[in-house]
Amino acid sequence: MSNVEPIPVLSRTEVVERLSGHTHPNQQSYRAFYSSVIGGITKDPAAMVIPIDDHMAHRGHAVFDTAIIFSGSLYELDEHIDRFLKSAHMAKNRIPFSREELKAIVIRTVAVSGVRDGSTRYWLSVGPGGFTLSTKECPRSSFYVMVVADDKFTKLDAPAGGVTVATSTVPMKPPPFSTIKNVNYMPNALVKKEAEERGVFEGIWIDENGNIGEGPSMNVAFVNNKNELLVPDFSQVLAGCTMKRVLALSEKLLSEDSDLRLSRICHRPVSEG
Repeated sequence: MSNVEPIPVLSRTEVVERLSGHTHPNQQSYRAFYSSVIGGITKDPAAMVIPIDDHMAHRGHAVFDTAIIFSGSLYELDEHIDRFLKSAHMAKNRIPFSREELKAIVIRTVAVSGVRDGSTRYWLSVGPGGFTLSTKECPRSSFYVMVVADDKFTKLDAPAGGVTVATSTVPMKPPPFSTIKNVNYMPNALVKKEAEERGVFEGIWIDENGNIGEGPSMNVAFVNNKNELLVPDFSQVLAGCTMKRVLALSEKLLSEDSDLRLSRICHRPVSEG
């Protein structure tokens, strides 16, 4: 005879009640969530959910992007929105709003959250509609925005001696998938997990030719003994908005009285990293 307790069949009201009681500490930082499915914003973490038949949940057919919130302002939002739309087109996602509408929804959700230091993430999925691979079953795409309070972007708490990294044994994602900011982050998560198991801060991807790629959630760059700023080629990795900003600022330093001599994108072997 089974010792498993009977599984209750819940009403909608009971489901809502149980969701409200199912919390964890990180939810305290979830300040606002927009969903095109419900057509509005909620500040209740228990209501920040998506449909299980959304293809983002069970097929990974969705793209996303982020933006840092610094002192009440969204950093480089336009650049992130541009990359978001590029990813959406490459993933063949239908875009339910104009660029300006998408931007306005992100800004409005951040404003409602009251967060002055943190981040926002936003996703575009082909939408809910069933459990097959075909997007034909999805009547409309879905757009979600999350705002999280977090001061890690305003407090530099890295060790004075820097951090340790290690090359990862997880195979690097090939293009074009490595150049689309999509939700299929299993390889990225495994790179991070491997780094934690090895006791280092981060893992670094290496391509099939032995060249340095990127980290699981950031680009990498080097300043060599000639004071040259070198960035791995973007043909096989995601072109990070922050890295592009670093390159732009480095060009300014080159024109000034600076120790920096050269800024360029190139293939970079591990032996020279």
